[in-house]
Amino acid sequence: MNNNIHNPDVLSCLANLSSDEVFTPPEIANAMLDLLPQELFSDPSVTFLDPCCKSGVFLREIAKRLNKGLEAHLPNREERLGHIFRNQLFGIAITELTSLLARRGVYCSKYPNGPYSVVRFDNAEGNIRYKHITHTWRGGKCVFCGASQAAYGEQARQEGLESHAYEFIHANNPNNLFPMNFDVIIGNPPYQLSDGGGDGSSAQPIYQKFVHQAKRLNPSHLAMIIPARWYSGGKGLDNFRAEMLNDQCMKIIHDFPETADCFPGINIRGGVCYFLWGKKHKGDCLIVNHKNSDTTKMVRPLLEKGTETFIRHNAAVLILSKVKALHEETMDNRVSSRLPFGIPSNFTNYTRHADIEHSIILYRSDRSKHSDKKVFVAPINITKNIKWKDSMK
Repeated sequence: MNNNIHNPDVLSCLANLSSDEVFTPPEIANAMLDLLPQELFSDPSVTFLDPCCKSGVFLREIAKRLNKGLEAHLPNREERLGHIFRNQLFGIAITELTSLLARRGVYCSKYPNGPYSVVRFDNAEGNIRYKHITHTWRGGKCVFCGASQAAYGEQARQEGLESHAYEFIHANNPNNLFPMNFDVIIGNPPYQLSDGGGDGSSAQPIYQKFVHQAKRLNPSHLAMIIPARWYSGGKGLDNFRAEMLNDQCMKIIHDFPETADCFPGINIRGGVCYFLWGKKHKGDCLIVNHKNSDTTKMVRPLLEKGTETFIRHNAAVLILSKVKALHEETMDNRVSSRLPFGIPSNFTNYTRHADIEHSIILYRSDRSKHSDKKVFVAPINITKNIKWKDSMK
């Protein structure tokens, strides 16, 4: 036998579907499972749900831990595995393809009612369900997820493209998906969907909808890995940001400013994070910053006293204290957020020459496709901060 043969975990070798639907490496899945109270894996009554299955890695790694942790309760291995797979592990796949992949990873057979399944079910899904869902269109957008009808509507389906209508967030009542309560919800949701804006490349975040829906199921523990852009809000994330930063149940956040430190070969602007939310936890949060192989840890509130912004880096907390002690003017009084005047980049309701109605100068970006860089708009078009119109900018 050659001991030098490399035998990698097949789930660590999968190519990602896209930068929006990223497979979770087994080591990251286990790092997230390490955040949970480990006595959960010795309790035969605890139930687990992955509401966004892709490879099935979370359920597979949970099964390994339960198989070991329940030996004292269920000494017979066949009986133990039957109990684990039938009564404790549940998943919702995001596409038909990932449903087959997840079942193969969890049950060792894409058809769990077949002869090769670790545990034989009476149906071809086992406890990893997939149901083709259609979007509900209103005004060109899906009322559940905000997907663009132009990008994901009937024409896309006729061309054989995936609709990306995820069952978990298209349910009015997620409790109807499974007739039971879940102690632990864990997963890596899809990150964004095209919203039909711009030249077709514009997209809106969708991962926050999975977090919201998971909380509606009232689990004891919730762990998800998501883009870190929610720290600063914007693009439909302002309410989610406020909710997360003021949630006393946020127990742990592992932060990766460089996505590659978590997902090798993937670049997601702003990095990613994974978190643990605990229903019984009340108080400060453990923030773990990752950079290359270095980590820093600090238990602290998500919002420092007198601030409205999450301070991402632990080292910056002490710097903030020193700066605030000087009582000088801060940058938030000198810079603005996106769309300071409420005028989007594709705004066209302007004139080339000033008149009685259009009296305010608008300087267009050098990136504009139009030659007119200095145009004129009406005061009614300035929907925010009109008091700034005569100030230096």
